[in-house]
Amino acid sequence: METRYEEASKVTILAILWNVFLSVIKIFAGVIGNSTAMIADGIHSASDIITSVGVLIGNKISSKPGDKEHNYGHEKAETLVSFLLSIILIAVAVTIGVDGAKKMLNLNEVKVPTLMPLVVAVISIAIKEYQYRITIKVAKKINSPALKADAWHHRSDAFSSVAAFIGIGGAMLGYKILEPIATIVVAVIVCKVALEIFINAMNELMDVSISEEEEKKILEYCKNTNGVKHIKTMRTRKHGAFAYVDLVICVDGNLTVIQGHDIASDLEKKLIDEISLIKGITVHVEPCSNKVDSCDKEISKEPQILKEHICTECNSKDCLNNSK
Repeated sequence: METRYEEASKVTILAILWNVFLSVIKIFAGVIGNSTAMIADGIHSASDIITSVGVLIGNKISSKPGDKEHNYGHEKAETLVSFLLSIILIAVAVTIGVDGAKKMLNLNEVKVPTLMPLVVAVISIAIKEYQYRITIKVAKKINSPALKADAWHHRSDAFSSVAAFIGIGGAMLGYKILEPIATIVVAVIVCKVALEIFINAMNELMDVSISEEEEKKILEYCKNTNGVKHIKTMRTRKHGAFAYVDLVICVDGNLTVIQGHDIASDLEKKLIDEISLIKGITVHVEPCSNKVDSCDKEISKEPQILKEHICTECNSKDCLNNSK
């Protein structure tokens, strides 16, 4: 079975080869066929080569195990690459948009292209959409933020080729203004996607929590673990394609240290084995000493409630199981 790094590398190397081919034929067709839109599209494809190389480097670094300087591993390299790719995408979008605006103001300078760049635009749309689909499929499978960003870069290139196709076709039919209008629309779409990638990457670099749905799943496993009376606190943080979890649980205060440790170890093993997202987990055990109310009963708190409360049962302000 292929590793995460091998799967990501295979699809990324394929993308680099396709982008080299597309860059050459687009720039050639643009120069020969009098199409500045196709030349710009070729430059966009060339930028894909740079980003794909960045993804390769990020995946290589993230696959390294933890060391003395990076005890938690190097998975955030993927997030960092995703962050950098989003900035490149924004720059590309601005460049495309400015180019389109300039053309709208200088329609007389727009030359009527030949058929060649129109055909190349169709070929590019098909190839880039194919690249997007295979890349996003692998990105979702291995949960790689960098690969997801690269996939959207492929689709933005497809959008760029669509704009070039509309512009070239419109210019050939005598409607020169269609080219700059389509170019500006594509720039807005690419910028929107880039900003979403940028925000997600920024959040992960700032240790954003995992989704509420994933947190609910963790709490359900806690509820179904023998010996766990309450879940007092849970903190999670994304770490590239994975996550780390810190839990504070309540157990019967009359248990021995070994018995409490065994409950925590059982919970840790269960979560790591059953939830592939979790790379590491720390479970802190505290005694549930109040026997008057529900400390000796089953966990009754709904798992979706994660806010801190005053816990009258476990004497803790942040017990997640407090229903009062």
